[in-house]
Amino acid sequence: MRRKSIILTVSIILLIIESCDEPETVVTNYVHPDGSVTRKIEMRNSKNNFKKADLQVPFDSTWTVKDSLEISQKGDTTWIKRAQKQFKNIDEINLEYKADSGANKDVLRHAGFKKSFKWFNTEFRFSERIEKTMSFGYPVKDFLNKEELLYFYSPGSLKNEKETSPDSLKYKALSDSVKHKTDTWVIRNLVSEWIGKFSDLISVRAGNDIKRELLKGQEEKFAEIFQAHEEKFDSLWSNDFFLKKFIGEDNAIKYKVEADSAMNIATNKIFINFKDYSVQIVMPGKLIGTNGFIDSSGVLLWPVKSDYFLTEPYEMWAESKIPNTWAWIVSGLFVVFVLTGVTMRILKKG
Repeated sequence: MRRKSIILTVSIILLIIESCDEPETVVTNYVHPDGSVTRKIEMRNSKNNFKKADLQVPFDSTWTVKDSLEISQKGDTTWIKRAQKQFKNIDEINLEYKADSGANKDVLRHAGFKKSFKWFNTEFRFSERIEKTMSFGYPVKDFLNKEELLYFYSPGSLKNEKETSPDSLKYKALSDSVKHKTDTWVIRNLVSEWIGKFSDLISVRAGNDIKRELLKGQEEKFAEIFQAHEEKFDSLWSNDFFLKKFIGEDNAIKYKVEADSAMNIATNKIFINFKDYSVQIVMPGKLIGTNGFIDSSGVLLWPVKSDYFLTEPYEMWAESKIPNTWAWIVSGLFVVFVLTGVTMRILKKG
C-alpha cells in the first residue's frame, strides 16, 4: 500500500486515497538481442484480491499466470500473483498498453528498442516512456538542486536505506527540503495550468480583455496567495475569494463558469488517478549506460509515480553492448595479413 501526499484539498475532484486493494507490483523486462522481450510481472497483496481495475500494468489470458502465498514468521499472509509472457518485439508491448483497461489506463505509455551495429560491438537500447499529463507546468528541476533531484527520483528502498544510515540526520533534512520545494512546485503548476486553461476558455468570449500575458505576470503572486490559504482552499475557491483577487470582482462574476472549468481541468491533471509500481530492466551483454538506480542487490530499477510525469515525459532507459567475436577475429587476421605483407616486402628489399 502507499499514501499519496496531497497538499491541497480540492472538492471539485475526488482526490486519490489510500487503497488497501492496491497490489505492490514490479515489472521486469528481460531484453534479448533480437529485440524480443520476456516480460514478468509480480504482484503482492495482503488479500487475495487482484481486480483488473486495481492492476498497474496490463496482462490477460495470453500470459502464463501462477498464484502462490507466503506466510511470515509473524503469521502475516501475502498473496502473490506472477505473470509472464514472451513478446516478439516492442510493438506487441505497445499494443498491450493501448488496450489497457486497468488502474493506469489513462496515462500514455510505450516501449522502445534500438539495435546498433558498431563493428566490434553491437549496442542495444531499451526504454519505457510515460508522456506528461500537464500542458503548462514547470520541470521539477527548476525547483530542486542536483542532490534533491536525485533524491526525488530515488526508489523508496534506497531512501529508507539512507534515512536509517549513520547519516540519517542529513537525509532527513534532505527529505524535508525536497518535500517543501515540491509542495511549492505543485502549487506553481496548479496556478500555471489554471491560467493556461482559463485563458483558452475565455479567448472565445467577445469583449474579453483579460490577456494570458497579464495573468502570467501575476503567477508568482497568485501562487503565494494559494499557498498561504491552502488549508481553506475549498471554501475560498467556492466563494470566489481567489478569483476576486486574481481578476477583480466584476470579472470573477463574468467568468465564473470558465474559471471553475479551468480549475477542474488543472486539478485533474495534477491529482491524476495513478497507482505506483516499479520497473526493472535486464539487458543483454554488458550495461554501458542508464538513468536507473542500482539497489544493494545489484538490481537495475525505477520507481514509477505520477509526480515524475506531471510536467515532463518520464523515460526509463538502459543501454548495453555485446562484443562481436567474429569482428575481432577478422580484424586480427587482417592486421596479421598486413604486418606479414609489410615484413615480406622489407625482407625482399633487404
